[in-house]
Amino acid sequence: MGDFLWLIPALPLMGAAVTGLLRRKLPPRHIHIIACGTVLSAFVLSAVGFLTLLQIPEPQQRLVIQSLYQWILTVWQHGRFSLEVAFRLDPLSVSLCLVITGVGFLIHLYSVGYMAGDESEGRYFAYLNLFTFAMLLLVLGDNLLLLFVGWEGVGLCSYLLIGFWFTDLEKARAGMKAFIVNRVGDFGFFVGLMLLFWALFDKSGGLVTGMRFSELQECLVLLKSAQPIMGISLVTWVALLLFIGATGKSAQIPLYIWLPDAMAGPTPVSAFIHAATMVTAGVYMIARLHFLYSAAPAALALIAVLGAATALYAATIALTQDDIKRVLAYSTISQLGYMFLAEGVGAFTTGIFHLITHAFFKALLFLGAGSVIHAVHDNDMRKMGGLNRYMPVTYLTFMTAFLAISGIPPFSGFVSKDEILWAAFTSSLPLPWLGPILWLAALLTAGLTALYMTRLICLTFMGRFRGSREQENKLHESPPVMTVPLVVLAVLSLSGGIIGLPAFTHLPNLLADFLAPTLGALPVGSEGAHSAALEVLLLVISTAVAIAGIAAGWYLYVRQPQLPERLAQRFSQTYRLLLNKYYVDEIYQAAFVRPLLKLVAFSGHFDLRVIDGAVNLTSLLTRKFSFVVGFEDWRIVDGLVNGIADIVKRWGARLERLQSGKVQHYLYSVVLGLFVLCVFVLLV
Repeated sequence: MGDFLWLIPALPLMGAAVTGLLRRKLPPRHIHIIACGTVLSAFVLSAVGFLTLLQIPEPQQRLVIQSLYQWILTVWQHGRFSLEVAFRLDPLSVSLCLVITGVGFLIHLYSVGYMAGDESEGRYFAYLNLFTFAMLLLVLGDNLLLLFVGWEGVGLCSYLLIGFWFTDLEKARAGMKAFIVNRVGDFGFFVGLMLLFWALFDKSGGLVTGMRFSELQECLVLLKSAQPIMGISLVTWVALLLFIGATGKSAQIPLYIWLPDAMAGPTPVSAFIHAATMVTAGVYMIARLHFLYSAAPAALALIAVLGAATALYAATIALTQDDIKRVLAYSTISQLGYMFLAEGVGAFTTGIFHLITHAFFKALLFLGAGSVIHAVHDNDMRKMGGLNRYMPVTYLTFMTAFLAISGIPPFSGFVSKDEILWAAFTSSLPLPWLGPILWLAALLTAGLTALYMTRLICLTFMGRFRGSREQENKLHESPPVMTVPLVVLAVLSLSGGIIGLPAFTHLPNLLADFLAPTLGALPVGSEGAHSAALEVLLLVISTAVAIAGIAAGWYLYVRQPQLPERLAQRFSQTYRLLLNKYYVDEIYQAAFVRPLLKLVAFSGHFDLRVIDGAVNLTSLLTRKFSFVVGFEDWRIVDGLVNGIADIVKRWGARLERLQSGKVQHYLYSVVLGLFVLCVFVLLV
């Protein structure tokens, strides 16, 4: 496997190159085969890599490194810095590879039906393949710089795909918004990298830079012994700066604002971004650097608090949104908050577990929403209803994802979410009361999740159809190329939790055992380290809260459909606050965007009026002065010289008449001269 590891990211890259360059010459069927086939091949290779690791008997030795070529080499008097383009296959990276290529292939396959007839279909599949490559590069890179290349690659691809229909100004703006917001986070990430490089380089006398993951883990003691900055340890600074990048990529407070607008792209793109690629980058990065974050407990505590706050905050906004994709976008932000909460309390394996199950049911939710939009040609849930009669496959598979994200046993989301709740409750954060508070916030989020997802189900699939007669006449189930991926994802959403069964079941936790060589053992939830009765009690409470949320949603939107409107009128201020997303976009516009635009306008005005004015004035004065100097030189100096020359020339012309060449004239001149001389002598 070590010789073929490079093929996992290279296959989608080749697919992107071929479909991108030959998109106008190849028929659509060939483009579909190339785009889907390369990702499926990468999935097969990832599965081979997974089996290869499993065949290594000693778990600690489950690691395959393939170095392709020397990327950077700098030599100086006391040392050298070299870095290679190298790929790393270990339990963590292969788990992500399986998710990216497996879910990614289903999304590619679904796109064949969803994008059929689009004139830019070739460009779409080229971007989608490129997105897959960038994400695989991110998770397979053996050093931080290669990870950063993939990190920037997914940012670029998200910009290209969110603004895919760039002739629509709103969609183009959504792509630019995602790109710019992510640049803010990426700046923090880059500064963190440079700080890490500088600190280790300085402490080791130029021998260590910490760019390789294995090297960083080995020399972490050097980073911990570095001089604190502003009273905060250097390792904490590095962890926090890198986390700023994660808040951008994984849409956490305060850099989450791009994700709801990312729905401007084609719906399969939304599924790809929300389930298998972009938003998981931050969660993966923290898990990959878990040893660094474990050495910075304050940073971990901040991640946990921010994750819980983001989860609860996004869930409240999702309650009032009417766009089906926007509801799912806020649910993604909320679920990502769960993942960061898990990692913040040190349960890195649990965070990855929820990342995997979330990939299954969130991809299913977005693809199901795409199937609905494909039939209704509208995103507004107020114009839907009763679709369960027209789209039975979409409805049944969507219900599977709904039960999973709502946390109903035994669906996959229930298992992974309860592992997070348990990890939060039993966490050993610096403040002992913080764990139960985070658990309470996550529990409340679980209830709200069940409520807003029930609202989505009721408005979309229940009751009567509320669209136009023309829309109703065209309602239909999606073709098999779209429904088959839904069925596969529904099976995974139902059964995916089996890989991470909790300890009280006394059944093996397959994922935790597999990831243990990379992420270490579970800090909480491991068998014998807690009370099984307490865990079961918390599980019963969270299930009851989820069922209560579903019951409340059913009562509000099926039994008493007029009640939500009355509640909105009764609590109008709160309703408007949630409907307008706490006015955060408006606050950002007022606090950052408009001042920046004004600064840009002022700078432009200053450049145009002052800088350009000074340059133009200098040019004018120079030209005037040059004219005066030229006039003086041309008219006076040159005139004087030319005048003297002209006088001399004229006198020369007159005097030349004396040189006639006739001897008698010369004799006459001598006689005349003697006569004049004699007269002069006589007179004097």
